Amino acid sequence: MPLIETDRPSGTVLLHAGPTAYALRVDTGAGTVRTLHWGGPLTLADAVAAFEPDAEGNSFHSPLDGTEELAVDGQVRFAPPALDVRYADGTGSVEPVVDGYDVQEDAEGAELTVSLRDTGRPLGWRLHYRVRRDRAVIERWTELRHAGGHGEQPLTLVRQAAAQWNLPVLPEYRAGSVHGRWIGEFQLRRTPLSVGETTWSSRRGHTSHQCNPWVTLDGGDATEESGEVWTVALATSGSWWTTVVRSAEGRCSVLTGSGHEGVELALAPGETWTTPVSAGQYGAGGFGGASREWHAYTRATVLPAADELRPVLYNSWEATAFGVTFDNQRDLADLAARIGAEMFVVDDGWFGARDSDRAGLGDWTARPGAFPDGLRPLADHVHGLGMRFGLWVEPEMVNPESELFRTRPEWVLHLPDRTAHTLRNQLVLDFSRPEVAEWAFEWLVRTVDAFDVDFLKWDFNRSLTEAGSTGGRTDARRVFVEHALGTQRVLDRLRAARPALRIEACSGGGGRVDLASLARTDQAWVSDNTDAVDRLAIQHGFSQVYPAQVMGAWVTDSPNPFTRRSVPLGFRFHSAMAGVLGVGGDLTRWSADELDEAAAFVARYKAVRETVQHGDQYRLGSPGDVSHAVQYVARDGAESVVLQWRVGPAGGVPVPRLRLRGLDPGADYHVDDDSGTLPADTVRTGAALAAHGLAAELQAGEYVSRMLTVRREV
Repeated sequence: MPLIETDRPSGTVLLHAGPTAYALRVDTGAGTVRTLHWGGPLTLADAVAAFEPDAEGNSFHSPLDGTEELAVDGQVRFAPPALDVRYADGTGSVEPVVDGYDVQEDAEGAELTVSLRDTGRPLGWRLHYRVRRDRAVIERWTELRHAGGHGEQPLTLVRQAAAQWNLPVLPEYRAGSVHGRWIGEFQLRRTPLSVGETTWSSRRGHTSHQCNPWVTLDGGDATEESGEVWTVALATSGSWWTTVVRSAEGRCSVLTGSGHEGVELALAPGETWTTPVSAGQYGAGGFGGASREWHAYTRATVLPAADELRPVLYNSWEATAFGVTFDNQRDLADLAARIGAEMFVVDDGWFGARDSDRAGLGDWTARPGAFPDGLRPLADHVHGLGMRFGLWVEPEMVNPESELFRTRPEWVLHLPDRTAHTLRNQLVLDFSRPEVAEWAFEWLVRTVDAFDVDFLKWDFNRSLTEAGSTGGRTDARRVFVEHALGTQRVLDRLRAARPALRIEACSGGGGRVDLASLARTDQAWVSDNTDAVDRLAIQHGFSQVYPAQVMGAWVTDSPNPFTRRSVPLGFRFHSAMAGVLGVGGDLTRWSADELDEAAAFVARYKAVRETVQHGDQYRLGSPGDVSHAVQYVARDGAESVVLQWRVGPAGGVPVPRLRLRGLDPGADYHVDDDSGTLPADTVRTGAALAAHGLAAELQAGEYVSRMLTVRREV
């Protein structure tokens, strides 16, 4: 069966996305493209029959509202538009004409393109839909073009959604999203959706710590393991917005796009603007099923090196901060190798005049006082220990106290008649300017080659403010979108030029985590907060859409430098082992016993990391519970890993048994408990582990944890 089926007489198009279906009606006579179905499997005949003529309306209601694939501002429409345009004469009402649609299919998937234009005006747009074999995620984007000839006036895109997603009419709706702040990202919230417009956005020029560009919707009755869930995620790293509209008539739509209010894009004759991809997924397996599909989609279509195992890294930041020297980095590298790290990363402080955050950004040469012979001797030492060598960089930023700023002040994002305020003593370079992007690409390649760098931690420690481009455009605020696009072009060129290089996305922690960033990097630094307890909630929210394979997590010192909380080393390791394990403590202050214990945990993680990083993830409870766990099941089902934590004392509260998921019911499994709570000879069938589970009691005290390794017996 083709992935996209059509019925030309009725204008019905049916997209098959894995076990789900998406149907729309292309009406050339009425000039509309309307949603018929987004949900479970459907036949083409079902989709054709699904169209119902509009009921008799009244002068205060439009039957188009909440039903169109990309609603415009114009004609009889009252809902928020997904496409809002302003022509040179100041008007913006649009009268769409549908010119037709086209379907292309290949071995990997299929794409639908629907072409529309505005009657008598120089605007054309195309709606794109892409489905991939065996994936429930549908990718949508919109291409807009000024169709006028030479000499015509520009037009302005006031709002340009990537897509509009229309849900079935439900009695109630509940929205799920993540919110937070620096050192407190990805806090999950699910709340009833009120009638009206609910908007999430970033006005900061990057994805932001405060919210993330995805939203889930359900009828208020979905659970972790059951129920219908719709998710929409936007693949963008700049400013963005997502608006969920619930009408008084009971309809619910999701509109999402790049930019934010006031970020208007001018199109000259012949110029085209393509929105980011908006990806949508429907599933009937609850929030857990939705997460597993997003994880699989990310591995299959987003990540550039998805099949690789992410190495255990050591990062020197919390040990030395800006006090970086060859000697202390060499000593830390020796200890990192002793505990089994596979990557050694020198963080901030290795370059220019960088002995604090007040100077040096932009001057990307080794700091003479710290590395009199350059960085190559340290890189050679690290490689000689059998580890890969990594560096922290922040290419998009500059300190006023730097040679770069003194020679190229015009490269900074600023408005000429406004004060350029510094944040963290730095300003943002304008990556929408080709000459700035070229400069960044050249020094990055030069640095990677000169120091034999295997890994870059690419940071971004300041939001855009007072931002305008001096690159010659009149719509200066579009830099809130185009700066991120310029950064992406540099990353694309860098990966193409140095294919072996691996990159971590960072923005003061989790301020730039999104599908567009992950398409160009290998993992993400989720939060600057390394407290093992706080991380459980952060990682829980992160896992709703993004896989453990990209979730960087460190074991650091106790008490934690941010929270001052003291947590046992085992709990810290178990928390970090839920993602891509790293270590960031000052190893020179760890005792010999602690170093030996750390080495044992690292070895244990390496033995199971393929299951953790590439397996299916099941959330067994949440951090708000007395005790909760996360389970990973290997692709072949032969192994499962369970990490379980309890923060406070049990207090006599009964803890539900751990009922495992995703195992073969008829197979026998041997269970190994690294805490020694379960007997060493514990063997259970997959059916028993699912129905009856395992005793969930942990050892006495606070901050207790364990790892269970469940292996199928041959």
